[in-house]
Amino acid sequence: MKRWRRAVRLREALPPVLTAGILAGLLFAGGAQAERIEAAEDAGDSLCEAEYETTTWDAALGAGLAGIRAERLPARWYAGDYGKKPTVRRQGSDETCWAFAAVSALEAALLPEQKLVFSADHMTRKNAFTIDIDEGGDYLMTMAYLSGWQGPVTEEEDPYGDGASPDGLTSAVHVQEIQLLEDAKPGIIKTAIREYGAVQTSLYMKRSARQDNTSIPSETEAQTDCAADGARDSAGQETAFYYNDRTRAYFCPDEQAPNHDVVILGWDDDYSRFLFSETPDQDGAYICQNTWEDGFGEDGIFYVSYADPNIAKTCVCYTRIEPADNYAKIYQYDDCGWQGRQGYADESCWCANIYTAAGDGTADLRDAKMNEASDMEGAQANEAPNETAGELSVPSGELLADSGSLSGTEAGEQLAAVGFYAVGPDTSYEISLVHDFQDETDFSEREYLQKGELKNAGYYTIDLNEPQPLANGERFAVIVKLTTPGADEPVAVEYRADKYTQNVTTEGKESYLSQYGELWENTQERFGTNVCLKAYTK
Repeated sequence: MKRWRRAVRLREALPPVLTAGILAGLLFAGGAQAERIEAAEDAGDSLCEAEYETTTWDAALGAGLAGIRAERLPARWYAGDYGKKPTVRRQGSDETCWAFAAVSALEAALLPEQKLVFSADHMTRKNAFTIDIDEGGDYLMTMAYLSGWQGPVTEEEDPYGDGASPDGLTSAVHVQEIQLLEDAKPGIIKTAIREYGAVQTSLYMKRSARQDNTSIPSETEAQTDCAADGARDSAGQETAFYYNDRTRAYFCPDEQAPNHDVVILGWDDDYSRFLFSETPDQDGAYICQNTWEDGFGEDGIFYVSYADPNIAKTCVCYTRIEPADNYAKIYQYDDCGWQGRQGYADESCWCANIYTAAGDGTADLRDAKMNEASDMEGAQANEAPNETAGELSVPSGELLADSGSLSGTEAGEQLAAVGFYAVGPDTSYEISLVHDFQDETDFSEREYLQKGELKNAGYYTIDLNEPQPLANGERFAVIVKLTTPGADEPVAVEYRADKYTQNVTTEGKESYLSQYGELWENTQERFGTNVCLKAYTK
């Protein structure tokens, strides 16, 4: 799994009010350059204070887990015991663990009621990024692909290993909420696993001894190391391995940059420390599922010690998955999703996107938009001097609708929901709307709709308490005020960050930022960015 660290390079070049903000610990799957990304901000404790040794917990994970009551966590829990074990598949020599882990976590969340097998091939080949399948991927790519309804599609529609992915496929389900659990307490991770069947996470995997750890292995090298039956040093003595293939137990005692994605399907507090090749200082292990060849684990299952310092630094939890007909349309400007953060050196910032209502009956335009983005791959991002909110470049355009009107019936739509990223924990939001938007002066006429708070970082869809009618062809402004404690740039933006985001364009899009909701700046014209703010209609 190659790792591509576009954020590290970009942060060095950006002014302080516009950063490539990515949470610490996110895996950039693949590659030999696997140094940890420094935290974009001090996120603090993203969840409740319950330790895993404690048998009760008293806080929800966030919107997706708000209804769970405090209760006792069992010493052992495994998704497979409840019919929630996803299909075990093999990634072969491709750098695709990130996609396999994502679709496996989605499958587990739907099981046992819905038995769908999703395509990792489509996620790796039909996302909005200009990246080859052997270059790896990361959580932000997954979030952009899923939140933008680019997928998932089923394995039957797009099987893995044939070297191709058909055009014209549509999402089998819509993923409307993805929570990031950053440095979460084990009790919170366990609660998320039990509620959703799995969480996606990363770790460092290599079977070699610590003294052989001078470089970070590629995924293929890591697979070879971990699948081997044993090795001996130059003197013929057996070396100490991180993976015990007899007990299917893995423990790396050293903190390393993660290089592999897996799903955690459960835990066992009583799993003996003496089952590992090197003995950790405590019993207990996470029950994980891998995507390597048959020689590793038992039907893909292996155990990772709680004491492993590299497991579960960041977990991805898919907390809201709905039928593909949940909304009629999605309006958005950010095919590549969260690539950076923007703001005014303040934990609060206003953001807005301007869309044109298409009316009922408009066809799904995803493929046309994606093809259009590909045709514009060589286009240059807009550039402007940094004077206030910062300077940046751009990611790809909205998927199903844009600021231009679309032909359709004369019947209007209803604005039913708004989607955006929370770049850190405890983010609060206020949603407003402007009808018949003409220019920036109309922001003063905004209509307040509702507000709320989000416990964790991630992508969220907020359903409006009262859907708002939109006339066919009406230009409307979706406005959100975001406040993220400790974050100087609380608005997620898309921009052309590197060679992997060359599909990004600002053309035909209209986004705004404001520090206080009074004076507004067009982000495409001044900064070359698109605000990550979606609108859903019915």
